Amino acid sequence: MSFLARCVQLTRSPFSLALGSVRTATKRAGGTVKNHGGSPGKRLGVKKYSDQYVIPGNIIVRQRGSVFHPGPNVKMGRDHTIYAITPGFVRFWREKYMRGERKFVGVVTTRGEKLPRDTAAFGRDRFFGLVNANALKSPPQPATFT
Repeated sequence: MSFLARCVQLTRSPFSLALGSVRTATKRAGGTVKNHGGSPGKRLGVKKYSDQYVIPGNIIVRQRGSVFHPGPNVKMGRDHTIYAITPGFVRFWREKYMRGERKFVGVVTTRGEKLPRDTAAFGRDRFFGLVNANALKSPPQPATFT
């Protein structure tokens, strides 16, 4: 190959130094993807709604952080899951807290009862997790002499 042929061949090459290097794309432009579709949903949210009947152990709310706070007859699990500890009906309510409000979840034993419970008017509904046996006793019968 002669010197002149080599010079002509160099100028035709896209990578030649005489015209500057020109690179061609080896891959097409891909674009971006939002959220990447990486992990499945965690199925968070309210599982039992107001006035629904629950038994002990039923999950009422699955959440990240304490969006809902536990009220009477419910507990909060290690992952902030709120679950029932007594049978009854679910109740939701809000209370003022500092400058905002807090959302609470509780379980009541009778369907029409409201939370938070007015303890001055109705008294406590349970003592140490047990039913108040004194309220269940009938009043003493008057003695009759014949």
